[in-house]
Amino acid sequence: MKPILTLIVTVFVFIGCNKPENDKKIQGKVEKEQIAVVSKVPGKILTIFVKEGDLVQKGDTLAILDIPEVDAKKSQAEGAVISAKAQYNMAVKGATDNQIKQLEAKQKALKEQYDFAQKSIRRLSNMLKDSLVSQQTYDEAFAKYQGAQSQYIAVQAELDDARKGARIEQQTMALGQQDRALGALKEVETADKERYVIAPQNMSIETITLNVGELALPGYTLFNGYLDNSLYFRFTLPESQLDKIKKGQEISVYVPYKKQDFKGKVTTIKQLGAYGNIATAYPDYEMQESLFEIKITPTDNNAAKELITKTTVTLSL
Repeated sequence: MKPILTLIVTVFVFIGCNKPENDKKIQGKVEKEQIAVVSKVPGKILTIFVKEGDLVQKGDTLAILDIPEVDAKKSQAEGAVISAKAQYNMAVKGATDNQIKQLEAKQKALKEQYDFAQKSIRRLSNMLKDSLVSQQTYDEAFAKYQGAQSQYIAVQAELDDARKGARIEQQTMALGQQDRALGALKEVETADKERYVIAPQNMSIETITLNVGELALPGYTLFNGYLDNSLYFRFTLPESQLDKIKKGQEISVYVPYKKQDFKGKVTTIKQLGAYGNIATAYPDYEMQESLFEIKITPTDNNAAKELITKTTVTLSL
């Protein structure tokens, strides 16, 4: 047994003293900037125009939502706009031609009554002086005269208002109601446009979270994807190795599955906020050390754009 134990110990010591060359390299991952496309209004998925893995351009329609409530509100808003415009036009224009003709005829009739009452009161005034009529008869005629005068003045004022239109305060109020109705219609039209789910940027579709017929709630992610030309290499380094790299440094990254080196530049060095964000497998660091994320952007994006996300890359410092 002793020779066997001695042999096993010797093998482990030999392995521990002769680490493979790959252990000297730092492992990282190929990453791309992610983007999520969400819905703004609730609605059922009516049509989906893309599938996972598709490349889409900014402005492409990804899906259409069925929103029947918007159609009903749009009809209501359009009716409110028509009503508000009619009220404003009526306030500005005033009475119609027929209404003005009716008021003019009414004014003419009351003018005749007023003139007749005025003549009558003059005659009765002279007769009262000669004691040909009683005071009671004169008072009754004078009362009719005042009534005819008041009616004539009133119809004149009414005719002037009809010709000039409503007062400025009423016109302002009607204009405000019209603007309010137009704003409600614009709001509904904006919501109606949200039935079309549009790609915000050039991107590749990674996942589609809902199927046709399912309900999309406001703020729910419908599509996940990667931004076009956003590829970078991500590594995790402890603070003890930060002296080996600096921002703006030109560096070479090796992609094992491609068996190819890619040149890049260090664009970001920042501290990791959580242990779960570590990109390098089994980073060699002390517990008291802080970990930092290193982003390296390829110099030639066209050459690197075919790299598969989440694949392993290595870096020699």
